Amino acid sequence: MLEIEWEHVAGPFNRLTEGPVWDGQKLLFTHIPASRIMAYDPVTSECTIYRENTNHTNGLAHDADGNLYGCCSGGRSIVRFEPDGTTTTIVDSLDGQQLNTPNDLAIDRMGRIWFSNPWNAGNIDPSEKQLMAEKDILRAEKQSDGNWTCTRMTFDTTGTNGLLISPDQRNLYMIQSDNEPGGIRELRSYPINQDGSLGQYIVLHQFGQDHRGPQRGIDGMCLDSEGNILGTAGNWLSGPGPMIYVWTPEGRILETYPMPVGVDGPTNCAFGDDDQRTLYVTTGQGHFIRTRDTGRQGWIMWPPVR
Repeated sequence: MLEIEWEHVAGPFNRLTEGPVWDGQKLLFTHIPASRIMAYDPVTSECTIYRENTNHTNGLAHDADGNLYGCCSGGRSIVRFEPDGTTTTIVDSLDGQQLNTPNDLAIDRMGRIWFSNPWNAGNIDPSEKQLMAEKDILRAEKQSDGNWTCTRMTFDTTGTNGLLISPDQRNLYMIQSDNEPGGIRELRSYPINQDGSLGQYIVLHQFGQDHRGPQRGIDGMCLDSEGNILGTAGNWLSGPGPMIYVWTPEGRILETYPMPVGVDGPTNCAFGDDDQRTLYVTTGQGHFIRTRDTGRQGWIMWPPVR
């Protein structure tokens, strides 16, 4: 069994950290309750505020040109964080109906933004109401006139969370996350057809339940350089506990990395540092931890790995 040593590098913050991404110099992540994007510098070990007033932004992602996008849960929108400190709304509705609370996103090489659209009441003002019953994967796509359109991509999901585009751009990996009684919690792989639509999915992994209750499924994911999927899942209430799973694209479990004592509910993960060999993890408790013991290297579309 691979021995993993974890290091606490920042926090714990006041609840829920999420959305880790490497920007070429620092590891960015979101502190959702404080509406902040934080930046951790592995050279100086300093953790500073990168952006404030993000309106409960959750997931972050870069496109192939290095632009930073986010799921603005509080604003019910997908946004782009501009270098001058401003924020641009990309999409905030589908067919004239206000979005739910966008959670996570993945951007393909064509610049299309795939994102999950669940309803997370804890990430939005209590006065806001859910208007869209469906909790599907949506896609924002820039048109020739510069405007963005929003399209519904899945019609067979009852709850959506983290998602990834495979390195070869042929598959969408997504987390079906339904925590209602009898709900399905599984990792799915959808083929991306030539016309951009999604084909019939296959199930790579499914989480069950026992007398202790339903097992906590996957929350966030990242990719390694071999195309394997690393996912944050589990807690101490049921199942085998909180850990990082490593799956092949076919769904075989290669390894697991249990969380250290005192850390529960990992929410997301990303490889960082110049060599992309440090795995960073956020948690529902507000931790920000890392390890260099996986022996794996991350895959990201941007920036180029040195």
